[in-house]
Amino acid sequence: MKIENSVVLVTGANRGIGLAFARALLARGAHKVYAAARDPATVSLPGVEALQLDITRPEEIAAAVQRASDVTLVINNAGVAQPGGFLAQDSEAVTRRIFETNFFGMLNVSKAFAPVLKANGGGALLNVLSVASWVNGGELAAYSASKSAAWSLTNALRHELASQKTQVLGLHMAYVDTDLTRGFDVQKSSAEAIVQRALDGLEAGADEVLADALTEQVRQGLAAQPPVYLPQAH
Repeated sequence: MKIENSVVLVTGANRGIGLAFARALLARGAHKVYAAARDPATVSLPGVEALQLDITRPEEIAAAVQRASDVTLVINNAGVAQPGGFLAQDSEAVTRRIFETNFFGMLNVSKAFAPVLKANGGGALLNVLSVASWVNGGELAAYSASKSAAWSLTNALRHELASQKTQVLGLHMAYVDTDLTRGFDVQKSSAEAIVQRALDGLEAGADEVLADALTEQVRQGLAAQPPVYLPQAH
């Protein structure tokens, strides 16, 4: 899919990777960018149309469909995370909250906009996933589980939307220098670098983008012995 002259909806576009997507889309000649956020007043990037959208609220998704009926590309970027393992006392509540955004939110936005994309020629969905789709060490247990579910969702949508010629791209990356990872003392990629690789892949017709070296290593490690998702001997 070509970015130039496209009409794009980016969820969670007020900061982090979503903001980097909005900037890059304008730079690549997108005709219009709807920058969606729970509070549209937090969208300050010139040149975009701020749009109120909490992806956990069906009525706000429906309103977004009515307003953004010209969309040709949907970027499902909005996501939340919280540290902690599944044996923590509050793990069920945390997991339900995270799945509401990271899985059900992505599902409901994709369902709602699929007919819009079809009516506008097919277009594309770009789902922001994670290297955590494949590994879960327990530090971000619920987040990792939600991204695994979102990866499965993305793979299913690719098949279901093929008949209407909608490209579906899954974007995997490791740590990115955003507010979400502020407390992690690890090597991080810039949001701009991740977005550049994602949009290059989209324009090349890719189904999946592994946006950094660590993600490529982990993907290869899925077939290693022992596989990377099992505890490693030290």
